[in-house]
Amino acid sequence: MNNLPKLDRFNENVLSKYQIYNSIFTTLPFDTIDDTGVLLPLLHKVCSKGFKLEKNPTEIVEHFFSKYQDEPTEKEKADLLFRFIQFIERQVVLFDAVEDAAYPIVNNMDGFGTLRNSKEAAFLNNKKDELKAHLDDFKVRIVLTAHPTQFYPGSVLGIITDLDKAIQDDDLLLIRKLLAQLGKTPFYKKEKPSPFDEAVSLIWYLEHVFYHSVPKIYNYIQQHIYDGEPIENEIIELGFWPGGDRDGNPFVTTKITLDVAERLRQTILRNYYRDIRRLKRRFTFDEVQEIFSKLEKRLYKHVVRSYTKVNFSQKILLEELYAAREIIVNKHQSLFVEELNDVINKVKIFGFHFATLDIRQDSRVHHQAFTQIVEDLLKTGDTTFPENYLRLSDEEQVEVLSVVKGHIDPSILTDETSIKTIESIYALKEIQQRNGERGANRYIISNNQSALHVMQTFAMLNLCGFENELPVDVIPLFETVEDLENAEDVMRTLYSNKVYRHHVAKRGHKQTIMLGFSDGTKDGGYLMANWGIFKAKEALTRISREYDIEVVFFDGRGGPPARGGGKTHQFYASLGPTIEDKEIQLTVQGQTISSNFGTQNSSQFNLEQLISSGIKNDVFTKDQLNDSHRELINDMAATSYKTYVDFKNHDKFLPYLEKMSTLKYYAKTNIGSRPSKRGGSDKLDFSALRAIPFVGSWSQLKQNVPGFFGVGTALKKYEDAGRFDEIIEFYNASDFFRTLLENSMMSLTKSFFGLTSYMADDEEFGEFWTLIFTEYETTKRLLLKLTGHTELMENFPVGKASIEVREQIVLPLLTIQQFALKKIQELQKTGGSAEEIEIYEKMVMRSLFGNINASRNSA
Repeated sequence: MNNLPKLDRFNENVLSKYQIYNSIFTTLPFDTIDDTGVLLPLLHKVCSKGFKLEKNPTEIVEHFFSKYQDEPTEKEKADLLFRFIQFIERQVVLFDAVEDAAYPIVNNMDGFGTLRNSKEAAFLNNKKDELKAHLDDFKVRIVLTAHPTQFYPGSVLGIITDLDKAIQDDDLLLIRKLLAQLGKTPFYKKEKPSPFDEAVSLIWYLEHVFYHSVPKIYNYIQQHIYDGEPIENEIIELGFWPGGDRDGNPFVTTKITLDVAERLRQTILRNYYRDIRRLKRRFTFDEVQEIFSKLEKRLYKHVVRSYTKVNFSQKILLEELYAAREIIVNKHQSLFVEELNDVINKVKIFGFHFATLDIRQDSRVHHQAFTQIVEDLLKTGDTTFPENYLRLSDEEQVEVLSVVKGHIDPSILTDETSIKTIESIYALKEIQQRNGERGANRYIISNNQSALHVMQTFAMLNLCGFENELPVDVIPLFETVEDLENAEDVMRTLYSNKVYRHHVAKRGHKQTIMLGFSDGTKDGGYLMANWGIFKAKEALTRISREYDIEVVFFDGRGGPPARGGGKTHQFYASLGPTIEDKEIQLTVQGQTISSNFGTQNSSQFNLEQLISSGIKNDVFTKDQLNDSHRELINDMAATSYKTYVDFKNHDKFLPYLEKMSTLKYYAKTNIGSRPSKRGGSDKLDFSALRAIPFVGSWSQLKQNVPGFFGVGTALKKYEDAGRFDEIIEFYNASDFFRTLLENSMMSLTKSFFGLTSYMADDEEFGEFWTLIFTEYETTKRLLLKLTGHTELMENFPVGKASIEVREQIVLPLLTIQQFALKKIQELQKTGGSAEEIEIYEKMVMRSLFGNINASRNSA
């Protein structure tokens, strides 16, 4: 089967099976959608033909009703459209399940970019020692975030998992039952989830996917690269944001932070408990049986009875397991020792924390809270800060902040934000006591603009009673174009501070710095964001090496290319020697988690791709930009930046998003606890707008502006100057530049301007829509010219085929959404009733789910 070309494997195992199961699905009698399966293909046909004839969504939908319905009332029309939405979002689930089931067949699990492939390449080139040296201190950290782009409730995720297994087993009877269950299972959440609910949803992936895929990779490395010898490095680490990420989310409380940490602890101990019970069935020998019986009882107390005393730890558990292994090896001929080693490795990797809970807050909130803390302390006569502290310069304040110590009592504080901030730090301390230091040892300052922002956080941590050395990494997050340019100066100030430098030394001479693709793209456009981050990494690597510090980059990536997503492993493989690459850390979220790490096979494959990208960059050839290439991309980024900023400053930019897109409906979907924008103002403010609804709204319009706008103009500058051959040479020579543009091509592939071409005639927004479409056409034409291809993503046929199928599934859904948006606009102009408008607003909101899930990386 694997000898067939990849596209043939996709067509045979995904496309064909989907068509078969979908035909079964369309004939099933559901409670409220018994005739939908018959009518939907007709609507699909009308949509396809209508857009080819350049008809608008309203004309298409009305034509469908006039042709296939007998003079329906407005209510009957709306009811049928809602049934279509229900049906289509379930078709998307079915396709997800079929594609997941075929994952190991379509993707060669031993092919390029896998560990087996990397190991064999290293051994063939006599680089085994270099490979081991690389893995001795190389890490990949996957951080699961709570950003609201996962539209599947837990019940649907369970059905997908069961469908995946039934499809692999070709169990037609069970598949039919599961499809019927899917038809009856609600997708829509009536209430917004709490941050704790979000955490529980993501812990499902930790328990059912990562708990199995991560040790499998680790065990392979240990057996086949280290010849069974112990590895001191965990290699793969997991991070977790739900319950700890306070940035812009007023619903994350101290109690929720503690509850999430305890849920993580109990979940990992429950998994250990199951494994120990399984091992107890194997190790029925003298002395060993007693060890496992004692561990079983101890774990039972902590899991089943939620035992609260902190008298059990990763260290104690490992000591007991090591003692058992020594007896098994020395007295029982190592019988079943591989199964024990697997559990030992799990405990080494996951500890008692499962995933590290990161704390994050915005620097502006910190500054406000810290200023109030200083004022409150001074009022009580506390001498921690000099009386003139708030009048000192930033440089003088940094010096004061580097040496403060104390034990603030939150009850003396007068400001709620200050109290919450200090309580979150005390919660961090408590988590470390129960879950171990790795339970929560990172504090991230988003929107970081200065060294003072970092030192305010550093001081607050030191004012919360940490004895001796501070067991927490303070991590600045640089996001905007300006902040990225200033990052080197900020870190130079920090590294020059003796106290802070001492703190970094005690943290292993490592400094983690987070860089945000999402807000970078929103602020400066696609090319400038990516090039700005690349240059910032080079500058931060340079300054860190100057101070003998190993910088670790933590990338705040989203799902789509516009937010640093796409083929991320190719980016990491393209880093040159000018960027520190001992660790890969990145955020994953929403439907990107379910698509890239939703099953054990996909999780293993994508984790191995990331590990192998580090191996390629360090052990094999490093890609390095030469001076002429730097000059080219620097100029292109500047041209693109100006084009994007002019576009962003267009007087129709925000009104277009507000009136013509789905932006304002994201907040109504009940998919996440976080508000869609920072602050409480009702007025649309670009700086307060979160990247997810921003990028997602362009995706719903099928315009994907953040993934390409400005790229075409930058390329055209060189075409007009007769220098396009230089860009072609650059593309062929640089993995970084090639990956950058290939991901932009993915954004273009997922665009469909025929959906909104009616806007070209709009009195208010026609010119603005044409501006976007012209840039799309220019970008597409020049990227095809650059690559020598006749169609986008020609060199990624399976990815292209998957996108095409998904886009076809949701074509009627997109049409219904635009139809509803146009209806709302018409009703608002003609004074329609609030009840009528509410129906179509609900239709827009409900259509978001299937569109987002089908795209898999659209927000």
